[in-house]
Amino acid sequence: MTFLKTIIFITTVLFSCATYASNWPTPPTLEAKSWALIDARSGQVVVEHNANEELPPASLTKMMTLYLIFEDLKLGRLHKDEQLNVSKKAWKIGGSTMFLEPRMHPKVDDLIHGIATFSGNDACIVMAEHLAGSESAFAQRMNEKAKELGMKHSHFMNATGFPAKGHHSSAMDMAILAAALWRDFPEDYGVFSEKSFTYDGRKQPNRNRLLWSMPEVDGLKTGHTKEAGYCLVSSAEHDQTRFVSAVFGTTSDHQRAKQSKVLLTHGFRNFVTLRPMERDIRRQIDVYGGTSEHVWLKPAAPVWVTVPKGLEKQLSFRLRYDSPMHAPITKGQEIGSIDAVLGKDDSKPANILVHIPMQAARDVPEASWFGRKWDDLRLWWKEKEANEADSESENKHS
Repeated sequence: MTFLKTIIFITTVLFSCATYASNWPTPPTLEAKSWALIDARSGQVVVEHNANEELPPASLTKMMTLYLIFEDLKLGRLHKDEQLNVSKKAWKIGGSTMFLEPRMHPKVDDLIHGIATFSGNDACIVMAEHLAGSESAFAQRMNEKAKELGMKHSHFMNATGFPAKGHHSSAMDMAILAAALWRDFPEDYGVFSEKSFTYDGRKQPNRNRLLWSMPEVDGLKTGHTKEAGYCLVSSAEHDQTRFVSAVFGTTSDHQRAKQSKVLLTHGFRNFVTLRPMERDIRRQIDVYGGTSEHVWLKPAAPVWVTVPKGLEKQLSFRLRYDSPMHAPITKGQEIGSIDAVLGKDDSKPANILVHIPMQAARDVPEASWFGRKWDDLRLWWKEKEANEADSESENKHS
């Protein structure tokens, strides 16, 4: 192995190594078709079962409808006090509704509450038609956004979650979407914690039982059809740890809440989210052919790592990048990653928790002709020494 090849990227397999298997919390088994539990801050998958299986998402679909509504509000394309028209399609949709009629002109803010709190199908249609001209055009936007968010097992045919051929998602995708709603729209996220909402004199309750039985829970969405069974995506926070759970295909309203609580409780009981100091992650690497021989690398974004309780002190960080690094380098340029691993012994297989993208902290312009030639010689000598060391090591073991 030469110096040029000693530092390489490796594939992340979360919790794949058996080194700490005896210390790793045993995941629960739920009475459901599929489920996923992720840390919304670190993005790590804590527990999953059939999490990528493509299943009918029922009204969980409305989380994507709300994502696009919130996005247009943020971009200034939509305003909460706008009054919208109710089409005959929205009026006749059926299922869970706000009881909208064509004579009404509901405000966008009321429609948001109606979708989030009591899953108004009619409100979804009104918003879809207003934002995209038609529900089918809005569904195209939903699919584009799903791809952008990394939802690889989702395809939407409508804004409501009504059963339709080709309309599907997965527990993992819905957990990803829920985390994105919390992360991207903190000012609007609070709507998911409302226990009831009143419109046109009708007060309707939120169907998420966990809002009453688990204080940490502040959202997100229920779903139910005959094809999908009873589904629930929940989000909860304790201290600086926020988990998102997605449970698909339970047998009752009671069961979807019970199984979700089991999943969230497992997460809070057994894991903690850490935010390492940047100084613990920053690394200095050699640069060749530049005006400086070194450059500092820093995390591209705030770093969070989910670790089993009791193993916090075993967390360490290992740099991976393609070497040698040549100038010019631009400030902010992504250069390799840091592996957050359990264990500080480099001789043992790494239990990789997450990759942390790294970037250059400053520019390193290209050096003069003489400086580049000098660094070529410096690099040649360093590689020669590394090759000789490899040969000596191989001879000792032959």
